[in-house]
Amino acid sequence: MPVSADRERQLLNKYKIPSLYPEKWPTRADDSSDDDDEATASNGLSPIPYNSKLSVNSRSSYSKYRNIDRHASVRSATRDSESLVRNDEPDALGMAPSVASELKRRGLPIDENLKLRNRFMLSSTTFNPASFLATVHQNASTEDLLRGLDHLSQSIEQKSASLKVLVESNFEKFVKAKATIDNVYTEMRTQGVEAGAADQQRAENRLSLHTRQTSKNQSHFRSSSGRIVSGSRKSVVIPEKKKNALTKESEYGVQGIKTPLLEIAIKAEEVWGPTLGGREKEESLREVLSTIDQHRDIFTLSGELAESIRKRDYDGIVYAHKQANRHANFARNMADIAKANGGQLSDEDAQVIIVTAKMWNDVDPQINACKIDALKRLRESHGRRPAAVPEETDKEEHMELIGLLLQLGVDDNPIWQWLNSRFLYLKDKIARSFERSRIELEIMRRKLANSSRTDVQGLAQYLRSVANPDSFRFAKESGRDLDSPPIIAFWEKVHFSMTALLSLQNGVVGEVIEYWETTQSFIDNKAQKAFSSAVVAAGQEHLELEPDDVQNLRSGAVELVNLIRDNVLSFFSDPPVDDLSDLYSPIPPTPKSPDVSMALSPNLKKTFTFDIMNAPPPSPQRGDAWEKFAFWAPQSNCISGSLYLGRVLMIIGVGASELSALSVIKQTRGGESLKTLVGTVRERCIQAVCAAWTTDSDRCRILESWTRQSDRRDLTTVAPSIAAFEENVLQHAQKIAYITDAMSARGSAEVIVPPSAKMLQSLRGTFVSSLHKVFSGMVDNAEQGDVSGVGNDIRMLLTLSNLSHLKAEIVPHLVSQFETNFSVKLSDETKTIRDVLGQLDTRLFQAYIKPTVDYLQQTIATGISTPSWEPAATARPTDAKPYIYAVLLKLVLIHSDVSSTTPTLTNQILSHLLEQASLFLIQAFKARCQPSPSSSAKYSLPALMQATLDVEFLAQTLNNYTTDKASETQSQIYLALDERTDNESRAKLQGELPAMRAILKKLREGTKGEFGCFKKERRGRSERAATGTGRGARAAPAAA
Repeated sequence: MPVSADRERQLLNKYKIPSLYPEKWPTRADDSSDDDDEATASNGLSPIPYNSKLSVNSRSSYSKYRNIDRHASVRSATRDSESLVRNDEPDALGMAPSVASELKRRGLPIDENLKLRNRFMLSSTTFNPASFLATVHQNASTEDLLRGLDHLSQSIEQKSASLKVLVESNFEKFVKAKATIDNVYTEMRTQGVEAGAADQQRAENRLSLHTRQTSKNQSHFRSSSGRIVSGSRKSVVIPEKKKNALTKESEYGVQGIKTPLLEIAIKAEEVWGPTLGGREKEESLREVLSTIDQHRDIFTLSGELAESIRKRDYDGIVYAHKQANRHANFARNMADIAKANGGQLSDEDAQVIIVTAKMWNDVDPQINACKIDALKRLRESHGRRPAAVPEETDKEEHMELIGLLLQLGVDDNPIWQWLNSRFLYLKDKIARSFERSRIELEIMRRKLANSSRTDVQGLAQYLRSVANPDSFRFAKESGRDLDSPPIIAFWEKVHFSMTALLSLQNGVVGEVIEYWETTQSFIDNKAQKAFSSAVVAAGQEHLELEPDDVQNLRSGAVELVNLIRDNVLSFFSDPPVDDLSDLYSPIPPTPKSPDVSMALSPNLKKTFTFDIMNAPPPSPQRGDAWEKFAFWAPQSNCISGSLYLGRVLMIIGVGASELSALSVIKQTRGGESLKTLVGTVRERCIQAVCAAWTTDSDRCRILESWTRQSDRRDLTTVAPSIAAFEENVLQHAQKIAYITDAMSARGSAEVIVPPSAKMLQSLRGTFVSSLHKVFSGMVDNAEQGDVSGVGNDIRMLLTLSNLSHLKAEIVPHLVSQFETNFSVKLSDETKTIRDVLGQLDTRLFQAYIKPTVDYLQQTIATGISTPSWEPAATARPTDAKPYIYAVLLKLVLIHSDVSSTTPTLTNQILSHLLEQASLFLIQAFKARCQPSPSSSAKYSLPALMQATLDVEFLAQTLNNYTTDKASETQSQIYLALDERTDNESRAKLQGELPAMRAILKKLREGTKGEFGCFKKERRGRSERAATGTGRGARAAPAAA
């Protein structure tokens, strides 16, 4: 509860305390020794006057009413005795004219320390004979001291004689004065007392006249009269007449005025206290300001250090620390010297020690906190130097922190602390970031696997993109238009993960290499040369690493390399992971854990979000080749896959080569494991690319849109698309197999070796299989039903033309490119490709001409086998039979279709049909006249003339398409006819030949309009020769 002002004043007066919440016990006024008074006087301060206000901070040991408690005579005696002490006096032993001069000569500060001076002054009550002799007469001999003793004895005798004369001459005055004083004192004591009691009191006073002196250890009988009556003492009612009596009950005559005096004192304190206190505060502040000015550098040191720490001004921190140590050592040495000499510190020296101690009390915690913070930031200073900042202007933070700690002084080696913390940081970063990337890739892979099947139209667009150089160049650089966005996102994530781990610029491998180079420089004491001379001088103990620390650092570097190798090898060689629990319950982060999210680009952050409540199921097992590869995007085409895997292999090759070039890896022969890593990853990538290559080759049939090329109307756009597709895959497969983009890295010769024969054989087989599937797909497109709006015959003709173009130009070019890229010869493979292509070409050709051949066979067989075919015996044939005209009209239709669709195939097809017609003629002629033992059927002369006329009209009309085989067949027809006739008819036939020639000429002239399409310019022969479709071109198909 609150205390009133009156109550507060009573408590303060009662317990002699400055406030209601004192910090120490008050010192009783009557417990003070005389030494305190003398100390006060020696410091140049006058005795405390009555009712003067005392400062709580500087005079708390004094009671407010101390002067009231002391008897006036004692106070005045003390004040008079001190005032009688002279500043100087002659030597009491008569050896020196001045004691002060002698003390100054001996170096004692008597002018500043009055208390010290009074100890040597004979007029002082604190005179110390032992100190006087030991200091003033420390060099005096025994004889000198004896003479001084005689001198002192004579001086005392002289003063005693003068005092004796003074007492004897004034003895009666002394007695009268003493009697008067005693009478007055007795009268004051007996005031208000009965007469008998007063006489008795006078008698007692007379008896005790000579016993009133007090001993040294006893208080004066009036010394307690000034004490304030305790609040707990019961008030005593005193008669009015005895209030002024010098008795104990009346408090020796002051009871009546005590309460008014106290009230006056309190009131004076309230009125004049602030005024007097302000002056005292001013004096106190002046003293403080003088001290601050004198020791300003010490007082400002703590603030300067705090400001330097706030600004991270390491030079300022070190400077402040050195200054603090210098002042602390100076004060410590000062105290040690005084302690060793057994002397006392001067006030100035004590003040310096106190100020320095306070400064150190402020500075030391700041320095310790700065060390802790610097060590913490050193363990976390793992950021790489920005590439945009020049190296000479970019002072690395860890070097500054190490230098700071070495100059401030630490127990542990800060170099080892930083290197070890960086090792732990890199180890944790590798384990966390790559494992997270693997699981994120598996999630993306599952989403792709669980999505719908391949979009045929989209796949066709992606595969056609490689045929356009401009669009493919853009797609290759940007990654777009090569596959669907989710698949490209997967490949981008794979590329990003490998880059983040293995890149020299922004990856962990670059940090590991930089870490080991920095470690090696510290091991070789090269990095320490970057420290200033002040750092070297202050940190000699920790500048060189211990042998055990060096070995641990070497083992740590090898461990980091092996950890990177194992992670990459596991990702490419292991099948897709089945357990996603690592993502559900991630490892709790540590202070050294890297912030993986900061490494993600803004475009990829959305991809890396994962909903734990919507985990994708495992990918379905459909037997696809990509199901056993964790690094392959499901439903991806080989164009995008080979492109990104080539980039990834380049990153892996460069990273492994650079790691193998590290001195610590060379010393531990760790290059073999890195070579195994590159070989295994390359083999797995080739397997995945070959599987996708085979699959996409089978899908290449969707590239056929039956759109003709602008410059060659006999070809469709599928041919250049297939060529571009195969060339692109071969190019990227070569980059994967040889990792050519990584050959410029250090140590690549030891890590990247040429592909094995097994790998090259796999590529050769895949190449041949790819072409086979591509050609088969083209043939299947031509043979399938009319689903594209293009006629079946047109599709076949265009496909035949495309196959011819592939066989003549594209396949040799692709074979040459494969041999150049992989430094092998494809002799057997080339023969296999040609055989396959020839078989497919024959198959499609036969499929196209079969309806026509069947028509020709039926027409010819029917026309010759009819009875009306043979003319009458007396008639001479003047025209070809109708079946010949039907055959020619059919060939006219074929010629029209072929020449308008694929002109280059006209000679080939008509020549083959002529050959087939000739075969059908000989078969029909033989069937009409079968020689047997029971029959002697022979061709008559009119029949021979009709047969000759039919065969020659057909042959002459199709003369431009005659082949060697057709000519040979015609010869065989005449032989077959000759075998089936008699000599008479044979002889007569020779006579009819001129007339038949005239008939044939007339027929040719008469059918020039109907069959003029067969009489085009003869350069067709040269074209047949150039395209290989002339005579004998269809020998193999015909034989088949």
